[in-house]
Amino acid sequence: MTFLESLKNKITSQLGASALVFSYPPSSDLGELSLACFEPAKKENISPVELAKKWAETIKQNQELAAYFSEVRPVGPYLNFFILPKLLATEVIAQIKKEKDNYGRNNNGRQQQIMIEYSNGNTHKEYHVGHLRNIAYGDAINRLLSANGFKSIPVSYINDFGIHVAKTIWNLKKNPEYTNQNEAKGWLLGKCYAEASQKLTDRPEYKLEVAKIMQEIESRSGDNYALWKETRNWSIDYFASIYKELDVKFEKTFYESEVIAEGLEMVNTMLAKNILVKSEGAIIANLEKYDLGVLPIIRSDGTALYPVADLALAVNKFSLYNLVESIYVVDVRQSLHFKQLFKVLELLGYQQRLTHLPYDFVTLPGGMMSSRTGNVITYEELKTKIRTRLLAETRSKHEDWSDEQVAKVADVLTIGIIKFEMLKVSADKIITFNIEESLKFDGYTACYLEYSYARLQSILRKESGVSLLGKIDFSLLTEKKEVELLIKIAKYPELIILASAKRNPSELTKYLFELAQLSNDYYHAVNILKADKKIKKVRLALIKAVSQVLKNGLDVIGLDTLDEM
Repeated sequence: MTFLESLKNKITSQLGASALVFSYPPSSDLGELSLACFEPAKKENISPVELAKKWAETIKQNQELAAYFSEVRPVGPYLNFFILPKLLATEVIAQIKKEKDNYGRNNNGRQQQIMIEYSNGNTHKEYHVGHLRNIAYGDAINRLLSANGFKSIPVSYINDFGIHVAKTIWNLKKNPEYTNQNEAKGWLLGKCYAEASQKLTDRPEYKLEVAKIMQEIESRSGDNYALWKETRNWSIDYFASIYKELDVKFEKTFYESEVIAEGLEMVNTMLAKNILVKSEGAIIANLEKYDLGVLPIIRSDGTALYPVADLALAVNKFSLYNLVESIYVVDVRQSLHFKQLFKVLELLGYQQRLTHLPYDFVTLPGGMMSSRTGNVITYEELKTKIRTRLLAETRSKHEDWSDEQVAKVADVLTIGIIKFEMLKVSADKIITFNIEESLKFDGYTACYLEYSYARLQSILRKESGVSLLGKIDFSLLTEKKEVELLIKIAKYPELIILASAKRNPSELTKYLFELAQLSNDYYHAVNILKADKKIKKVRLALIKAVSQVLKNGLDVIGLDTLDEM
C-alpha cells in the first residue's frame, strides 16, 4: 500500500465515513490533499461548509493522525490537508528506494488473464504510420495491464488471406520484375498492392481475374497458392523485424489462413441455428432487430469475408485461455463491425467480456493516408528521416563520442519519438504526425522527457561520491518545489491505476511530462551541487527518486531511457 493510500484510509477511518472523494489541490498553497464534503454532508443533513469545519476538529483531536499534517484547514466545502514534508519525503523516498523498478506496480489484477489483440497487420501491405498508432497503443495497454497485476496476454492477428492478397499477387504476376529488385521484399509488396488498387479502380474488368486468384488461394492449390505462401513469408519476416526494433513481443500470433476453415464450419452451424441466413446468394447475419444492421459473412461468389475468421478466432481464444476479458485494439472505423461480431458471439452462447478499444486516425500535415493510394509514410521512411536528423544532432553535440555511442542515442530516441507521438494524444483524437515538432527538445515530446532523465543522471554522476546510505535528514526538504516534487512522485502509483482503468496511456504521458517540468524547474531554482553537505545529500536522494519514477513511467509506455545524451 502506498503512503497516500494509507493516509486516505486513516482519514476515512477516523471520520467514520465511506467512499470519500479525495483530490489534489492545483497549488501547494492549498495543501497536498483535499476532501470534498458535498455528499457526506447530505447524509449528515448539514451544510458542506459546516461538515468541513467539524471534520477538521475531529482530525486535530486524534494526535496520531494529526501528526501527519502541519495544518488541516477547512476551505469552504473542502477540507485541505497540509502533509508534513519530512514525513512525506521519508515515506515516499523510502518506498521508491526499496521497490526501485517495481515502484508503482500493484497486484490489483490478481493475475487474472486478459488477452489483448493488436498489431493486426495485413500481409502484402506496407507498414505505415497509421499501423504504428495501433502497435504503440496496444503495447502500452498491455504494459499497463501487467503493471496492475493482470496476466496480460499480448497476441497479434494477421490477415494473410483477404482479397488484398489476391490483388497484390495479381499485380505481382503482371510485373515479375518486382521480385528482382533489391528492396526489402516485405516493403515491396505494399507498393505492389497500392499499384494494384489503382489499376483495378481504372479497369474494373480485371476484378474477375483477382477473384479467380482468391478462389485458388482459398482452395490451397495451384501456382497462385504457392506464390501466396512465398510472399506471405516475406511479410511475416518484415513484421518480425519491425517488432524487434520496437521491442514489442507477442505471446502468440494468429493467422486468418489458420482459422478460416473452422470459421466456415461455424457458418454451417449458425445457418442451422438461424443465426445466419441466406440472402441473394450471400450469407449474412441480420441484426437489424438489435439496431446493428446487417453483417455480411459470405460473398455471393462463395468467398469468405472477415467475420468468418473473426468468429473462429474468438472461439479459439476462449478455448486456449481462461480469459476474464478479450480486448481488440482496432481503429474506430471498425466500431460497428465489433458490435456486430460481439452480438453474434452472444447469440452463439458466449458470455465472456469482449472489449473493442478504438482509436482515431493518424494523418500527415498534408492530409489523410491510404494504403490503396500509396499516400503513406512507411515505417522505414519515418524511421530513417527521424534517425538521420538525430544522428547529426547528437554528433554535433558530442564530437568526441564513438559512432556506436552516437548511434545508440539516435536509435533509442528514434523509437521513443515514434511511440510517444502515438501515445501522448488520447485514442479518441486524430493525430497529425509532424516530424519537426516531434524532434523538439523543449516541448511535450519524447526528446524532452529523455533529456530530463539524462540531466538527472548527470547530476547523480557528478556527485557519485556522496553516499545516500545511512541517515538522511528529510526535514531539510522545505522548499516549495521540493514539496511539489514529493507529492508528484507519491501520486505515481495512482496514475498507473488510472491510466489502466481508463485504458488511456496519455494520462501517463501527461503525468511524466509534468514531472519532467517540475524536475527541470527545481534544477534551475534550487542549488543542488553547491549546497551544504547535509542539504546536498537529501536533495540528491530526492533527485534519485524522481529519476526512478521517470524511468519506471517511460518503461510502462515502452520507452528505453538514456543516461547521457
